[in-house]
Amino acid sequence: MSVSLYYTARRATPLSGSESATVTRVVAERRASFPYEDEESLYLYDPGAAEPGTVLDGSTKMPFDPGRLLPVVAHVLDSVTELRRALPDADWHVHMDDLDVEWDEAKGYELPGMRDADLQAELSAESER
Repeated sequence: MSVSLYYTARRATPLSGSESATVTRVVAERRASFPYEDEESLYLYDPGAAEPGTVLDGSTKMPFDPGRLLPVVAHVLDSVTELRRALPDADWHVHMDDLDVEWDEAKGYELPGMRDADLQAELSAESER
C-alpha cells in the first residue's frame, strides 16, 4: 500500500504570467535539489486538466524505504511551502492521504519529527536491516 502527499491551491483568478514563471522556477529548482533520482519528487498535474478554480494541483508518492521517508517528506513539504509563499492569496489544502498537514506561518508545512536527526538515523538503520 502506498502513501502519497497531495497539494492543491484554489482561487477565483488564474495564475498571472509572473506567478506561472515563479511556479515553474520553484518546481525546477526543487526537482534539481531532490535527494533521490529513483524516488518521486514534487509533481504538478497538467493545469489544463484541473477543475475550475484550481491554480495548482499535484502529488508525490512516498518511498517505501523508511530511511528515505523523512528526507522526501521534508523536501516536498519545503517545496510546497515555497509554492504557497509564492501564491499566498490561494486557498491551500495539503494532506497525506487522510492526514491534513497544517500550515504554520513561521515554519510552513511540517509534520512532527520530520527534521529529527535521531529518528532519521533510526529509520535509516532499520532500512539497512
